Amino acid sequence: MLRCLPKVPDFIIPFQSLALPTFHISSVSHCLHKHIELNSPCPTDLSDYIVLLQQCTNRKSLWDLRRTHLHMHKSGFPHLSLGNKLIQSYLKCGSIEDASNLFDEMPQRHIVTWNSMISAYVCHGLSGEAIGLFERMCLENVFADEFTFSIVFKAFSDMGLVHGGRKAHGLLVVLGVEVSDAFVGSGLVDMYAKFGRLRDARLVCDRVVEKDVVLLTALIVGCTQHGENGEALEVFRGMIVEGIKANDFTFSSILIACGVLGDRSGMQIHGLMVKFGYDYVVACRTSLVTMYSKCGSIDDSLKVFERCPGANLVTWTALITGLVQNGREESSLLMFKQMVGKSLSPNAFTLSSVLRACSVLAMYEQGQQIHCIVFKTGLHGERYVGAALIDMYGKCGSIGMARLVFDSLDKRGVVLINSMINSYAQSGYGEGAVELFDHMRKSGIEPNDATFLSVLSACSNAGLVEEGCRIFSSLQRNSKLDPSTDHYACVVDLLGRAGRLEEAENLIKQVEEPDVVLWRTLLSACRIHGKVEMARRVMTRVLELDQGNEGAHVLLSNIFASAGEWSEVSNMKIAMKDMKLKKSPGMSWIKVDREVHTFMAGDPSHPSATEINEELERLREKIESLGYVPDVRFVLQDLNEEEKKRSLYYHSEKIAIAFGLLSNKHNNTCIRIFKNLRVCGDCHNWIKYVSKVSEREIIARDAKRFHHFTDGMCSCGDHW
Repeated sequence: MLRCLPKVPDFIIPFQSLALPTFHISSVSHCLHKHIELNSPCPTDLSDYIVLLQQCTNRKSLWDLRRTHLHMHKSGFPHLSLGNKLIQSYLKCGSIEDASNLFDEMPQRHIVTWNSMISAYVCHGLSGEAIGLFERMCLENVFADEFTFSIVFKAFSDMGLVHGGRKAHGLLVVLGVEVSDAFVGSGLVDMYAKFGRLRDARLVCDRVVEKDVVLLTALIVGCTQHGENGEALEVFRGMIVEGIKANDFTFSSILIACGVLGDRSGMQIHGLMVKFGYDYVVACRTSLVTMYSKCGSIDDSLKVFERCPGANLVTWTALITGLVQNGREESSLLMFKQMVGKSLSPNAFTLSSVLRACSVLAMYEQGQQIHCIVFKTGLHGERYVGAALIDMYGKCGSIGMARLVFDSLDKRGVVLINSMINSYAQSGYGEGAVELFDHMRKSGIEPNDATFLSVLSACSNAGLVEEGCRIFSSLQRNSKLDPSTDHYACVVDLLGRAGRLEEAENLIKQVEEPDVVLWRTLLSACRIHGKVEMARRVMTRVLELDQGNEGAHVLLSNIFASAGEWSEVSNMKIAMKDMKLKKSPGMSWIKVDREVHTFMAGDPSHPSATEINEELERLREKIESLGYVPDVRFVLQDLNEEEKKRSLYYHSEKIAIAFGLLSNKHNNTCIRIFKNLRVCGDCHNWIKYVSKVSEREIIARDAKRFHHFTDGMCSCGDHW
């Protein structure tokens, strides 16, 4: 048996004794009126075999094709005379191995056969084999044609072989194949674009005389993939001016570019898409949803989605992601529920987005439910889903669950490590963050900008001054990374909270162009340590950069209030009123029985206000017996001593905790509250005492971080 034929397994009945079915050629071609039996002792003519091969190909029957091939060989028919037809049939039946074996057996091969094999390798993801066959073709002095080059350029781009691709381009020039042809030009443009060599892609494109949609779309896609979205938009506009009609691939790509740029021309492109009849193509609608959401027009995204009755998973995911990106986290979770109700199984991108929504809203229970879906879909090992889970548990204050997820993942790259370090940072576990950071570097994993930012934030939150300075020094020595103003802000905060304000100010002066965030961070440190004169000087710097910075005005007003300089406080309030600046009111909220209850200081509007006040009074008596004394330094109003104490009793976080204890009298569940501003020093001390007398864990998430209160202690170590 020839090497090109497949080996027949031992359990197959020998060919001679096999009663093969009769093929009725008359059913295929009315011009042939005879039957061919594969077990016929006499060979048949060429036309009969051609029809048989066509029948096998039409039915995609590899088994019958192999039997036909075997019969040709058995009957003595020169089967290699039909080599091209056989190869084409094997390829169409999905057997690249049989086609390859037959190809090797052929003494002579037509250029069409070479092209078919190279194309088959590329289509089956075997680009390396395709390139090897192309090189063999050149060695055998077979001249490649336009089709050969268009295929092999794709193989080089798939493999990322820039040098090989450029050599193939050179050979194309040597052979005199005309680059001005759109067919070859499209392949070259696509290859150079995928390599990120957009200048070369554009030069090739400019040489093509009859430009078509495939060529220009290849250039547009390459531009968008390498962040040259403005260039992509220019190519698209030129394309429209030249009267070349865009297709669905063009629209899908250019709309994404508009979304990245936030360019409102996306609306005009939407109009063109409708005009050309592509508004019902799912890929185009998905790009529309993404474009509008990235441009901040989430309502337009919803309108597009509502007109898409057959939305697939990709479209649903685009909408859910857009809702999260535009601050519509609750809506994204509702959409996710609807999607699952339609029996669409979420992918990694969908799950990452809804977990991010749970993170922002600190929805612990919903996050746990989505975690279950992650396991059901088998995506618990996917790194971005894992990172989103760690982030969700971290932002919900469940650092233990975050670590469990982290430890369960096999491949812990920089994305996962960053999520875990950031979770430690938010909950005040600086030692854990530093330990993980050091272990990361010892393992050979290089930290990136986000890693340094998270670990420096962890050091700042935990008061780890020496560790923070050590890590910042290593960042400054890093040849691949440059410290950003965010990194400097973390260290300024770290030094400022430790009382090293002069060092913090000198560090700011090292920055070439310090921004308002750096000076505001130092101003906040002045507030902590009551440095009024330094605060005046720093405030001057802030106002030079941002005259109407609301946060800075509030900080300076609070500094004056803490120092008892009430005339200055009055002046600040007048100035803020003139500039129409308003201080954000402090509020706290707690979720009980799936309902969110929001409280403001001294707010009597809650239906359970009477019971809450009674609970606050009971708690006051208990904790004062243990030594709690109201810290009136945190009262920023000009009141007498008794009035100051009374005002502290009804801060929003205290009301929320009292309501949480009332609502969970009969169990020992954790009390979780949230505040839009930072927890004040008196409330922080008050919660420590309450955690002890109530024997409950209390988790408070403020604008900066989490505080875990247990048995009279806080995870921050009183440093926040």
